[in-house]
Amino acid sequence: MSERNSPYFRAVLGTIPPYRPGRAVVGPDGRSAKLSSNESPYGPLPSVLEAITAAATGINRYPDNGAAELTAALARRFDVPEEHVALGAGSVGILQQLLETVAEPGAEVVYAWRSFEAYPLLAGLSGATSVQVPLRDETHDLDALLAAVTERTRLLLVCNPNNPTGTVVRGEELTAFLDRVPDHVLVVLDEAYREYVRDPAVPDGLSLYRDRPNVAVLRTFSKAYGLAALRVGFLVGHPHVAEAVRKTMVPFAVNALAQAAAVASLEAEEELLERVESTVKERERVRGALLADGWTVPPTEANFVWLRLGEATSDFAAACEAAGVAVRPFAGEGARVSIGEPADNDAFLAVARSYPTRN
Repeated sequence: MSERNSPYFRAVLGTIPPYRPGRAVVGPDGRSAKLSSNESPYGPLPSVLEAITAAATGINRYPDNGAAELTAALARRFDVPEEHVALGAGSVGILQQLLETVAEPGAEVVYAWRSFEAYPLLAGLSGATSVQVPLRDETHDLDALLAAVTERTRLLLVCNPNNPTGTVVRGEELTAFLDRVPDHVLVVLDEAYREYVRDPAVPDGLSLYRDRPNVAVLRTFSKAYGLAALRVGFLVGHPHVAEAVRKTMVPFAVNALAQAAAVASLEAEEELLERVESTVKERERVRGALLADGWTVPPTEANFVWLRLGEATSDFAAACEAAGVAVRPFAGEGARVSIGEPADNDAFLAVARSYPTRN
């Protein structure tokens, strides 16, 4: 078929690469350590698996589009009104819904860079213009972010902890920043890794949004709750924000199995968070070992570590792959390495220890 006879597509599609998820690799000895996607290394809790199994008997029916049971459970768990809660297919799905509420030609979306790799993809697809503000010392430069805000700015994203660096913005500076952002800008605190935070100076976004109508918080069940395959996330914001997000949700986007698993996860949260604590301990062990071996690794409050490798990034990722360890490389910048099971972490550390150069 000639180009003259092919369908017309939006011009922006030619500028946007597809999202590439973390890869799995297999080494020569059969090892496959997938440390490329920030997933929980743990399978579902027995009670969660039981809830999924029970829900599976009804998959011939559409799920509850309003997810009433899950919405109520989230409102109870986080002590917020139900009308402040909106759901989506993972926090990235909610971000797409948010962009549909605010984006139009000429609108701008401001965020730090490097940050979550889906930000520029979703912003571009929405028709908005991305305004990327370079990190400073591997974390958000709040003054520069604020300086980037204009009358065209509709959305400002703060990823805290930041993906892929794991660094955080702390209380006083974040509070002062939020108080200076103009009211016409919706500030979204992307807290996908909140459950892994142990620094007491890092504020809980749910304590910051309450008296700020232009602030909303994103959370997900994909990371600490271990439900990555089921795709369920939520937003907490003031009613006008949550209602707009609900309007832009694809009908039945949060499926019945996801809803049941999320409710069961909230009910089993104490047991689940014990697993999170194990990951936090492994995080500190991995970072400590890297530092002892001469690597520069920024403090991280997420379930991954960041190595600023520059031009050596692709070579380092290839060395890991040869050993059956998949990491997430960002060519020319660095590699993000998720915290997995101890044996997988040890396999990664062995590669890092034998690598001839340090960052």
